[in-house]
Order: sequence, then structure tokens, then C-alpha cells
Amino acid sequence: MSAIVLALLGLGGMAIGFIWYARFIATKIFKLDNHRPTPAHTMEDGVDYVPTNKWILWGHHFTSVAGAAPIVGPAIAVIWGWVPAFLWVVFGTIFFAGVHDMGAIWASVRNKAKSVGALTEDVVSKRARTLFMIVIFLLLLMVNAVFGVVIARLLINTPSAVVPVWGAIVVALLIGQAIYRFKWSLPLVSLVGVIALYALIYVGPTVPIALPSTVFGLTDSAAWLLLLFAYAAVASLLPVWVLLQPRDYINGLQLFVGLILLYAAIAFSSPSIVAPAFNTNLPPGTPSLLPLLFVTIACGAISGFHGLVASGTTSKQLNKEHDMRLVGYFGAVGEGALALATIIAVSAGFATLAEWEAIYSQFGNGGVAAFISGGATILNNGTGISVAVSTTMLTVMAALFAGTTMDTGLRLQRYIFQEWGQIYQISWLGRPLVATLLSVISCLILAFGAGGASGTGGLSIWPLFGTTNQLLAGLTLLIIAVMLLRQKTPIRYVVIPLCFLLTMTLAALLLQLYTFYQAGNWFLLVLDIVVLIAAIFVALESVSVLRHLRQTTTKGPSS
Repeated sequence: MSAIVLALLGLGGMAIGFIWYARFIATKIFKLDNHRPTPAHTMEDGVDYVPTNKWILWGHHFTSVAGAAPIVGPAIAVIWGWVPAFLWVVFGTIFFAGVHDMGAIWASVRNKAKSVGALTEDVVSKRARTLFMIVIFLLLLMVNAVFGVVIARLLINTPSAVVPVWGAIVVALLIGQAIYRFKWSLPLVSLVGVIALYALIYVGPTVPIALPSTVFGLTDSAAWLLLLFAYAAVASLLPVWVLLQPRDYINGLQLFVGLILLYAAIAFSSPSIVAPAFNTNLPPGTPSLLPLLFVTIACGAISGFHGLVASGTTSKQLNKEHDMRLVGYFGAVGEGALALATIIAVSAGFATLAEWEAIYSQFGNGGVAAFISGGATILNNGTGISVAVSTTMLTVMAALFAGTTMDTGLRLQRYIFQEWGQIYQISWLGRPLVATLLSVISCLILAFGAGGASGTGGLSIWPLFGTTNQLLAGLTLLIIAVMLLRQKTPIRYVVIPLCFLLTMTLAALLLQLYTFYQAGNWFLLVLDIVVLIAAIFVALESVSVLRHLRQTTTKGPSS
């Protein structure tokens, strides 16, 4: 089967979803209204609350939510065959992720840009909020600690990517000044920024940079990790327009151009899919497709982390309510397109089935390495771009996706500490510098405490990322459903995805619980139980509120 068919079916389906389904949800369910002033205007402070052009905000949102996960998850999930992964990415994007992401922005904007954690108190209860914020904190801890390791490994394995990855920060700082201080037109800024980034990618292979194997007694991986956290801490304290917004926007354009090149290469070279549609020759130890497929592919179909970004930073910068459709739903479509490109790269980027089976010899293989290898082959065959430049370009794509997510993730973790300061009336915890330092320290304790001198401790709790992330998405949908019911709007467009997601995720958590017990992994076993209990309590309280509201609305006007 030609990969072109897969690309056309997937992209066509997601385009129809954005044009028709997203418009229906925006107008009939969320009832977006541009006459309502957004928190970016009513609470404008020039630091976190900044009214922003919808395309710039889309770039920030898209690159923040599209970390390495929409590459890693689909690339691993193809071990069950490309058909299950393809169906979940396409239908998950249309009916799950788009509604979830747009809904999270909507819920936050209609409540003074509060995060989904803080919203839980208003919508459900104080106890649910406390439990919910524990789950959120664990998820952010995983994302920040693990993505630091992912970027460090990419920089070590591909030294040609070091100049473009760090050079992108300088370009972003200049772009921010050009937009907000010198008032350059957006098309001109976009053109100059994209040319500068691709020039850096072209130059990268000629000036590869590698750290010494030991730096002040630390491994090169640990040294990169410390540098990345130092950068992320500074970035999270700067006003959003100085670095975060322009970096995400220009990276979003660069990454979008990269996706266009990849899909153009597929069209020109027309590679054949060598991976099986349904893999009946699974390696020993591969878990069952059901329910693991729906937590292995998290970002790329639906992801709780999206709700954190949507209600954490995006909602504070939304200029008009109607921008939610482009920023939220189309942001999910952008990530779905990346996940689809990953599926094609790891299904059609190999010469034979035997070569594919050699990579997928055990569950967990594949990932970013398979995406870069398969994607570079397709790019080289379809566009004639050298393998070295293609590899650098895809490595930079993966590193920038992970980097922008880490930037936003650390800022969100800072918000969590500040919100705890407000909730429990601890004034010093509300200070940005203190909250940022606590965020970085907690990540480094996990990285070096559990991982030793290599700083890879975040990977020790990564097995719980998929379930925790999907659980968070389900709980965010619960909050949206309660809000919709309170305003007497049909909730089935949210509740159907919610029921499916919670069922699959709770089943996966129970399955993992048994696996951790068999393996004697008591650390993950305890964490699994904590997440499971928190989720069950929040879900029960939310269902109780939903039932009460349902009874109230059927009897008469809601209170």
C-alpha cells in the first residue's frame, strides 16, 4: 500500500473535522462570543496576561503541546500494526483532542483564566481540587524531567543539531523585539525567522558540537541537563512576549514547514508501507493492544497535558473567544498531523519487512530514533535533501518540540506552586522566583535522586506517563461537562469521549498495577496506587455533581 493513500485519508479526515465539527462545537456547544472580554484584556499585566495575535498564539499552543510524545507514542504503538495507530490518531484528533483542547481553553477563559486544577474547586469541590493538583504536579514532574533527558540525548547523538537548537533561542529573542518593540509586520517577521532557522539547520552539519565525555565530573548527558534546566528557569520568569511567545511561534512555523516537506517527500517518492497492517507476530512481552494502545498514543490523539497548557498559558493570552477554534482545535490537528507523519515514517521508511522487524524486536523500541531514521530516508528519496541535513532537520524538529514543551511545562509547574501559595495562604510561595526554584529543584531531585550521576531519574516514572496523562484528559473533560450542564447545553459530545477515555485509562492503570507487582517495582506500584485513588475520588465526586445537576435541570431552572 502506498503511503500517499494513508496521508490523504488522515489529513483529509482531520481537515473535515476542523471545518465542520469544530465549527459546530464552537458555535452550538461552547457558544463562543467575541463580545465577552477575555482575561488577557480584563487582567492584562504585560507578563503572563497579554492579548495576542491568534496565529502567534496558535504557534505557542501548538509547539507547547506537541512535545516529543506525539512522535514517541505513535512510533512505539506501530508495533501492533499501522491500522490501529492510524485509526486512533485520526478519530482521536477529530472527536477527542480537538474538543478537549478547545474546551479546556473555554473553561479557563470563562473563569478568569484559572488552571484546570484550580477550576476543580469551583466546579466540583475543594477535596477534588487537592487530589487533582497532585496528579497534575506528578505529570509536570515527569514531562520536565524526561524531556530534559530526551533533548540531551538528541544533542549527544546528533552534534549537528546543537547550533540550530540553541541558535533558535537567539532568533526568538530577536523576533520578539521585532514584533513588540519595532512593530514589524507579522508576514515579514515570519519570513525572516523561518529563513534564519533553516539557515542554522543547513550550517549545523558543518559545525557539529559535542561536550567532553565528562564536565566537572559530570557526564555530558548530566551537563546538558543542567544547562537545559538553567535555560528553562530563566525562560519561565521572562514576560511571555520576550521569549516564550516568539520562540514557540517561530518554532511552530519551522516545524510546520518541516511537516510540509515531509508530506511533500511522501507525495514525490510514494514509499510503500512495509509494516504490517495488524501485527500477528508480536515480540514476547508485548502487552495487549486493548487498553494499552490508548495510553501509549497520548499526545497525537488526546492528552491531558494539552489541558494544562490550554488553561495555564494559552487562556491568559487569548485575544477573542472565536480564536479558541483556531488555537485549540487546529492546534490539536497540527499535532495529529505530526503523529500521522510519524506513523508513515516508521511504517514506510524502511526497505523491507525484515528491516522493520529488526527495529521492532521488542515493545518500547522505535521511538524518536525510528522516526528520524525512517523520516530522513523518505525526505532524501522524495526531495533530494542529503541524509545528513535531513537527519539534522528531523532531530531539530524533535528537540524543539520537546524544548518548547519543557519551557511551558516549567512555567506551568511554577503556576502550580503559586496557586498552592494562594490556596493555603503562604505568601512566599506565591513569589515567581521562589516558585521557579522549587520547580527546578523538584525536577532535579527526581532526575539525579532516582537516576544517579546520569540524571536520567525521570525515566524511572515514565511508564506511568501515558496513564496519568490520559487520566488528566478525562478529568478535564469531566469539568467541561459539568460547566456545560450548568448552562443547560448538550453534554454528549464531551461525555462520550470522557467515558471511553476513563474506561481505557483505569483499565490500563489496573493492568500496570499487576505488572509492577509481578516485577517487584514497589516505587511505581505505590505511585500507580496514588494516581489511581486520586482519579477514582475525583471521578466519583464529579459524577455526583453531574447527577445532582442533571436532576436539578430536569426539575427546573438551575440554581
